[in-house]
Amino acid sequence: MKVLVTGGSGFLGSFIRRFFNADDFSRRSNLDLLNLQDVMLAQEYDVIIHLAAMLDKSHEASEEVFLVNVEGTVNLLRAVRKGSVFIFASTKDVYGRFADNYRLVPETCPTNYAGQSALEWSKLIAEHYVSFYAHQKGFRYCIFRLSTVYAPLSEGNTPNFVTHYADCINKGLPIRLPAAGKPIRDILHVEDLARACQAFIDSVIPNGLYNVGGGPDNSLSILELVKKMEEVSGLQAIIDEENPLPAPTPMNYISDLSLINRELGWMPKISIEEGLKTLFR
Repeated sequence: MKVLVTGGSGFLGSFIRRFFNADDFSRRSNLDLLNLQDVMLAQEYDVIIHLAAMLDKSHEASEEVFLVNVEGTVNLLRAVRKGSVFIFASTKDVYGRFADNYRLVPETCPTNYAGQSALEWSKLIAEHYVSFYAHQKGFRYCIFRLSTVYAPLSEGNTPNFVTHYADCINKGLPIRLPAAGKPIRDILHVEDLARACQAFIDSVIPNGLYNVGGGPDNSLSILELVKKMEEVSGLQAIIDEENPLPAPTPMNYISDLSLINRELGWMPKISIEEGLKTLFR
């Protein structure tokens, strides 16, 4: 099985690429989703895991975000061959504020526009292109709406807030918390994401759209997360209480994993404690 990981040198992609012994398609490997000649390489692969994206949420970056995340994805999809497998990394943030209406957020949560940035909107638009091209060209696909997937720090990559907090604790730097650390998130170790990819590859499901996160067993408030990091590391966090971050949207998010468990037999295996320990080795 020949596997290609777009964004395979990135924060999550570095681990996913090693897990599958895959090839890297990224600008660090001198390949660009906006280069039509480069994307033709996708024809050579049995599995494509599409993680590459521009993640800037600023208004100024909107045009480039749409260009990379939508047009770049379409370029890639046009090159995918019949019978292969395409896995697209989307985000829970396509649900926006509607996610706050659920204790466990299902895939049926509305995705209507409610102030999402170009990043979230570009991911949602790209999801529809994935479905269209897969049905037109005859390849299997799944869309993962990811919730707070974390990984050990890697050189040259910007971490998510989980890994950022761990890095601050390691270095004795202050941590700014949103809304006094009250927001709740479900966190997922990158190895469990790799296992989710493997579960779809090994399945006979022709297509699927799944929430992928830690679920209720791996959910906690952000302040509880910091305290858990102190426990597993034996180090003390420095909280910058004078400069809090604004409350996020949604305030609380926990993935409903019943669909992916039912169809793919997947659930997270790595506990919060076990996963966080990998950030302090």
